[in-house]
Amino acid sequence: MDIAPEMAAGEEDVCAPYLAKLPITGAAVSLFGGAAAETLVSASDELAARLDELQFNLGEGPRWRAHKTRLPVLIPDAQSTVGHEWPMFHQAIAGTDAAALFVFPLTVGAVDLGVVELYRSVPGNLSRSDQSMAAVLAGQTSWYLLRKILTLRSPDTDPALEPALMSRREIHQATGMVLAQSGATASESLLMLRAYAFANDLTLKETAAAVLKGRLSFDTDNRGPGGPALQ
Repeated sequence: MDIAPEMAAGEEDVCAPYLAKLPITGAAVSLFGGAAAETLVSASDELAARLDELQFNLGEGPRWRAHKTRLPVLIPDAQSTVGHEWPMFHQAIAGTDAAALFVFPLTVGAVDLGVVELYRSVPGNLSRSDQSMAAVLAGQTSWYLLRKILTLRSPDTDPALEPALMSRREIHQATGMVLAQSGATASESLLMLRAYAFANDLTLKETAAAVLKGRLSFDTDNRGPGGPALQ
């Protein structure tokens, strides 16, 4: 698993806001799931990168639960052995400075992008206000990474294709439906459509048609933890 230079080099330091606004020691941002191959985008320090790599190699750890449930995983005492559900990971981090771990999922609409993994060198939970701030920062990171992914890798963002794609009425109509379902802005709703298409190996037109036919919904009230599934 390598750090993705095209995602990190010369761009915004995606870990910096977490270090600046939260009482943590280190952070790592990792892409994995339907939208991208497993990639460590950025890590603030060697231990943050190591914690990410260990979970990837072992196939267990809080990042996998955060990814599966799309909910934060908060571990105020990561060195405790009481009732620990990840024995290999726990053994691997024993004696390190990772006294507390906090993992937040990175999601946009139906798309699972990855996780942000935070640690600190003293035990204790994040306060409610810190948890809220971490969730806000994770949302901002998700949108930044999604735009970056689509700019770099999606054929639907080819400037030569853009006018033809955007002139199609059904895409505009589907964007409006996603806007109403999700409460996002028009540009964010279009981005969610494009992201779902990219993550599920569909064209933008196919995804829009599924929304218009009621086979795909971005309604946040009726969606399960895994996001909407094409019917």
